Amino acid sequence: MQKFMHYNFASFFLYGCETWSLTLREERGLREMEKRVLRRIFGPKKDEETREWRKLHNEEVNDPYSSPIIFRVIKSRKMRWVGHVARMSERRRVYRVLVGKSEGKRPLGRPRRRWEDNIKMDLQKVVYGSMDWIEPAEDRNRWRALVTAVINLRVPKMRGIS
Repeated sequence: MQKFMHYNFASFFLYGCETWSLTLREERGLREMEKRVLRRIFGPKKDEETREWRKLHNEEVNDPYSSPIIFRVIKSRKMRWVGHVARMSERRRVYRVLVGKSEGKRPLGRPRRRWEDNIKMDLQKVVYGSMDWIEPAEDRNRWRALVTAVINLRVPKMRGIS
């Protein structure tokens, strides 16, 4: 079952996730969608005491599915991709778009969370401080360790979400 989930569902759903800028609401939606799909795959369970069929509890869904939660995979793929881009030459268009600053007037109100802000927030959770992401990304081994730390990072549960 795990292989089915990984190859069929996750590969289809995660196409292009390296460019997503996830908000907390979107992370919650991804978590809910993942649980819904897993419950559908594993099906109902017969309760031994009442002999009735019931939905799986969150712990029962997570136990057989030991792979990382979907938004951790998204974060690690973004980190891998940003490391790849950071090692590109400065003449490459992708590098210039990622590192460059936009010109012009900023709209009123609070700035929206940017893709680069998500990368910096993920690094702060792992490294416990602010750091420039370009310098460590140039060292492949150091960056690979940071990406592994991001995928293994335990995110605290939000109220009302399991």
